[in-house]
Amino acid sequence: MPNNGLDWLPSPSQHFLVVAVALLVYVLTTRARREHRAPTTAIAWVMALLLMPYVMLPMYLLFGQRKLRPAGHVRLPRTGAHGHWAAELIESFDLAPPSACDIRMHADGVAARDALWEVIEGARTRLDIGTFIIGNDPFGHDVLERLARRSRDGVQVRVLLDGFGALQLPRGHFAELRAAGVQVSVFRPVFSLRRTGPRNLRNHRKLAVADNVWLWSGGRNLAGEYFCGNAAHPQAWRDLSFDLRGGAALAAARQFEQDWASASGRIVQSLDAPAPMPPGEHMAQYLPSGPDQTEDTAMALLIDACFRAEHRLLAITPYFVPSDGLRDALRLAARRGVQVTIAIPQKSNHPLADFVRTRAMRDLARAGVIFRMLPFMAHAKAVVMDDSLALCGSINLDGRSLLLNHESAVVFYDEQQIEWLAQWIESTASAGETFRARTPGLGRDIAEGLVLTLAFQL
Repeated sequence: MPNNGLDWLPSPSQHFLVVAVALLVYVLTTRARREHRAPTTAIAWVMALLLMPYVMLPMYLLFGQRKLRPAGHVRLPRTGAHGHWAAELIESFDLAPPSACDIRMHADGVAARDALWEVIEGARTRLDIGTFIIGNDPFGHDVLERLARRSRDGVQVRVLLDGFGALQLPRGHFAELRAAGVQVSVFRPVFSLRRTGPRNLRNHRKLAVADNVWLWSGGRNLAGEYFCGNAAHPQAWRDLSFDLRGGAALAAARQFEQDWASASGRIVQSLDAPAPMPPGEHMAQYLPSGPDQTEDTAMALLIDACFRAEHRLLAITPYFVPSDGLRDALRLAARRGVQVTIAIPQKSNHPLADFVRTRAMRDLARAGVIFRMLPFMAHAKAVVMDDSLALCGSINLDGRSLLLNHESAVVFYDEQQIEWLAQWIESTASAGETFRARTPGLGRDIAEGLVLTLAFQL
């Protein structure tokens, strides 16, 4: 047979064998890990493996794992003494119960910055910092200088930075921190050859913990745009954060210890409870979410809240690409007459997320969900349900944040924090115009469908 230049192509039987092996690998790994995948995600992987097995099989082996075996996970005894459905649900995931805390909400970036400086300067023996991004700007440099100085003061300082976020910070800054005695670890470095888990499972948790008793947390990365602005973003983004003292801080410190062990390859160190503090006035509960949790904790709480809500669900998020389950729960809540209001930036810093969100928004708007499109960038992440609970942290209302990223939030149970967050969301939402659903053209409809097959990675 003459050589037509296509001899390198596999024969039909060879191609069929590759497809069969790819699908077998998917089935066996999914069953072995007992992973529960959303139908759209499962269909996307199967179709990709059928159509492009030579490309997608390596991609699946690199990025397909969604749940990890927790490092040093400890089963906590369930107290069940708080009588709140959300507290009982979160405790059922082997997470710490609510505790009495002293809480301060930060009204703006200036208050958030001042509270962060207080936590850093207030640490006496230990200071743990976890973040997605440290900005290569004056604010980020100020953070690094303060951490180096506290380490030279004799405080044990540890910095855990996500591998993707670490790409934005020059290597010299890490050397300066280490020279000052700061311990630095990068969570799943993007270009590392060491096996540290799938590179698409990012650590998005944001916190500073002093002496295991004082927690600063929320949605802010440690860069100027999240606080007071910088050269790239003269107008600071709207964001939320808080700080608290109490048992929720110890729960966050224990989670940081597990994250640190996972990133550094060290054994998880047990943390002794700090000396008793005067009881706080408000109940709060730390909620980690992500691949290192046996359940999709934040997703479960949000869906349950949608079905239990009686008169209002308020939310603010920069990105809105909900899973089918969360979208259905929001739609049914609106159908029941619950006021569902979600504030979203008209234009966020992720154009692809802005493009695909409209399909879910059209469906929900027709059911009565109100979307307020903000004329500025809002990076805040918070949800309020009735007068019963509120949560605030790093969790966006999108599939990546709820199903893939390592995230965290604090659930608030007292009227003061719930009403503060409700008023903040409503005040912010009032600056936006109401989204009006329009039927898309054929081209946009097809494009949205194609992009949404990858929405779980957005």
